[in-house]
Amino acid sequence: MDWITGIQRAIDYVEDHITEPIDFEEAAKRAYSSSFHFQRIFSILCGFTLGEYIRWRRLSLAGSELLSSDEKIIHIALKYGYDTPESFSRAFTRFHGIAPSQAKNNSAVLKSFSRLSVKLILNGGNTMDYRIETKKAFKLVMKKKEVSSNQELTAVEISKFWQQCTEDGTITSLCKYIPEDNIFKNCIVGASFGKDASEKNFPYAIGAMYNGMPLEENDLIVEEIPAHTYVVFPCTGKMPEAFQKLYQQIFSEFFPASEYQPCGGTDFEAYPSADVSSPDYYCEIWVAVEKK
Repeated sequence: MDWITGIQRAIDYVEDHITEPIDFEEAAKRAYSSSFHFQRIFSILCGFTLGEYIRWRRLSLAGSELLSSDEKIIHIALKYGYDTPESFSRAFTRFHGIAPSQAKNNSAVLKSFSRLSVKLILNGGNTMDYRIETKKAFKLVMKKKEVSSNQELTAVEISKFWQQCTEDGTITSLCKYIPEDNIFKNCIVGASFGKDASEKNFPYAIGAMYNGMPLEENDLIVEEIPAHTYVVFPCTGKMPEAFQKLYQQIFSEFFPASEYQPCGGTDFEAYPSADVSSPDYYCEIWVAVEKK
């Protein structure tokens, strides 16, 4: 299954269950991806999170029902996942700019948020540098972030995790376990675990290639990363703008036209330093792939 088809399958799942609790992990499975990875790429490509898409679609549909039916506000609130009229009213007012009671007026002006439809269109005309790396299984020493695979994830959470690991000495500790023969060239990596992750509740980690030394820290663990083929994309520029732009190109331009597709393995972002504000900052994105 290619990435474009996978995203459409995930969106179709959300739309088919829009009045029910949405299983984020199940949506990601439709895209042949982990919950973390799917949500992250979805937000980069769309400009809003999967959670925001679900909320905005529900509020859009709720507004349409209020305007066109005699259904009570409380019934519509419950239908679209709100436990109380008060919580529904607050969300509805933020989205539409008017209260639910005002939406009953035929002259009310409401906002419509349309259903997403993924299409492959002629776009780009850009050049992208990349290389193919086929790697045997290797060990990664890391600190993992415990997040439920069915929880909404945002870029802010990941940024806070990096800040925490910088301030508590985790990054410094990881550096001493980096071997001389290192496929990531002495970089600290962010690891996004795919369908081969051993535990569903740990979708993201900060780590480094492991040299085998006994661990001295209780909060660090070592795991083996399965053998994979990777497409590696160099990224140069101020973060996070350059990083987000490259991710958009990878999934909207490179993969639709490539013989490769993401395989749901563990992906990496390799960072050589913390100087991410530099206009010349260099890092790499490693995406585990398979041939279509």
